[in-house]
Amino acid sequence: MKCVIIDDEPLAIDVIKSYCERMDFLEVIGVFTNAIDAHSLLNTEQVDLIFLDIEMPQINGIDFINSITNKPLFIFTTAYSDYAVEGFELNAVDYLMKPIPYHRFVKSVLRAKEIMNFKNNQITSLMNTFPAFGSTTEEPKLIFLKSDYENVRVDVNDIKYVQGLKDYLKVNLESTRKSIITLSNFKDISEKLPKHNFVRIHKSYLVNIHHIKSVQKSRVVIGEEKIPIGESFRNDFFKRLGI
Repeated sequence: MKCVIIDDEPLAIDVIKSYCERMDFLEVIGVFTNAIDAHSLLNTEQVDLIFLDIEMPQINGIDFINSITNKPLFIFTTAYSDYAVEGFELNAVDYLMKPIPYHRFVKSVLRAKEIMNFKNNQITSLMNTFPAFGSTTEEPKLIFLKSDYENVRVDVNDIKYVQGLKDYLKVNLESTRKSIITLSNFKDISEKLPKHNFVRIHKSYLVNIHHIKSVQKSRVVIGEEKIPIGESFRNDFFKRLGI
C-alpha cells in the first residue's frame, strides 16, 4: 500500500514512518508538514492510505479530507480526542491518539489493508464478469460531445457516469474531476458508448461499471458519490452483475 504522512510535528512523522518501515506491505511515498502541499502528489500519484494529523496550520485534517474528491483510505493521527466522532463520520479507517502505541498502529493498518483488499476483490469480480474491462490491447475509444460552441473529445473510459438534466446530459469525468454539459439524450449517447461498460441504473443515470466502487441495495458508489438505483432498473442491473 502506498502511503502518505501529513503532520506538522517532525517527531510524530518519524514515529509513523518508522512504524511503516516495519510493515512489509506499506510504502511511504510522501511526507508533508502541511496538508496543502500534499494536494499535488494526490493528483499525480496513486495513494492508497493517508496518515493525517487534524490540528495543523493553514488547513486542518478534516477540512483537507473534505477537499478531496476521490479520497484514499485515511487514518487520523492526533493528540486530541475532540474530533473522534466527526472523524468517523468521514469514514476514517481509524482514529489513533498520540503517542501512538505500535500495537494500535498495526491493528489500524491491518484494518486498512483488509478494506483495500475487499475493494480490489469487488473490482476484480466486475472485471471477470466483463472481461473487456481488463483488455490492454485495444486503444481507448474516443467520442466527441458537443458542448457550447465546440465538440469536446472524450475518452469513454474516463467517463464515470452520465446524469440526465431535462434536455441536457451531464457527463462526469474521472481524470479532470470535471463534467461536460451536452445537449443530448440517453438514447443518443448510449449509441456512442460501449454497451459492455455502460448500464442504465436509473431514469436519470447511466454509469460506467468500471468505476463502480461498491453496490448497495438502492444505490451504487462511484468515488465518493452515491447514485440511486431506480426500482424498474434494479433487477436487470443486479442480474447483469451476477449479484
